[in-house]
Amino acid sequence: MDDTKGLPSGKLSPEALKRNVLRYIGAVREELLIGPAVGEDAAVIKWPKGKYLVFSSDPIVGAEKGAGRLLVRINSNDIASKGGDPAYLAVTLILPPSWGEEGAASIMREIHEECLAQGIAVAGGHTEFNDRYERPVIMGALIGTADRVLRANELGPGDALIVTKHIGIEGMSILATDKQELLKPFMSEAEITEMVSWAEKTSVLEESKVLRKIAKFMHDPTEGGFMGGIGEISSLSGLRTDIDYASVPVHPLTARAAEKLGFDPLRLIASGSLIAAVPGEKTSEALRELAKLNIDASVVGSMGEKLQDQVPEPSEELWRLLKMGGVKNGE
Repeated sequence: MDDTKGLPSGKLSPEALKRNVLRYIGAVREELLIGPAVGEDAAVIKWPKGKYLVFSSDPIVGAEKGAGRLLVRINSNDIASKGGDPAYLAVTLILPPSWGEEGAASIMREIHEECLAQGIAVAGGHTEFNDRYERPVIMGALIGTADRVLRANELGPGDALIVTKHIGIEGMSILATDKQELLKPFMSEAEITEMVSWAEKTSVLEESKVLRKIAKFMHDPTEGGFMGGIGEISSLSGLRTDIDYASVPVHPLTARAAEKLGFDPLRLIASGSLIAAVPGEKTSEALRELAKLNIDASVVGSMGEKLQDQVPEPSEELWRLLKMGGVKNGE
């Protein structure tokens, strides 16, 4: 049987990615210190004068309103999670013809404004209209710089796992923006408006600048949410993660939506949260530094001993929710 056909929407499973994608990596270059791997947010390239280039690419395919701002933030988050400062962005826009020139301009205005806010230059890209697509597909490739390399293979048992803000920020903000009809039966207009505003919390650049001085490793839990992110850290480090699931921060609005719509909030796309692994003895310091920035943070567990079992394949709840037409069981 051909397992590559009839796949669901979303990322390839880690094993399928290793089997079909990650074995084809082109030439070997000694300056590439961290290359493509399951769970790595960005590549790291050794650069002159003790610097490192950090390179990442990510698309936006699940959002329409605010997609330009979100594109910048998710790519910036990948750079930030590797301890870098984002600098140069290339953008590819593939739009349905019905969007017209103003559609392209509206996305680029959002990208321009967010890049201004983060000090990022739009360095190039590509724009086209294509009638094969009913919704826009926008892609970013971002380069940043860093002073040190954060490596998962340096993690050890007892390192604390910290999560900033609350999980599911991006997923809930997309639902509140693009699928309000799902939420209106059990949420007020004010509550939906609050979740729409969570789009402004999807950047982790601020907390990363504090945590990169303390953390051994950081990870941006995007597709697959918290569970996907934790699984990727285990895969990269070769260590078990011991999680106190009661400590994982879930906002009351997210919890209510999860109950009514029947989804797992720990598997909802989670840009806006940052998972940081810090030495156990520096946990209090990390929490204090985040508190100075008024950034909520929770200790959710620690790194354990050597991983014995295969990490479960991640799943993403957003794609199923975007196809839904109402509240589960008519509640």
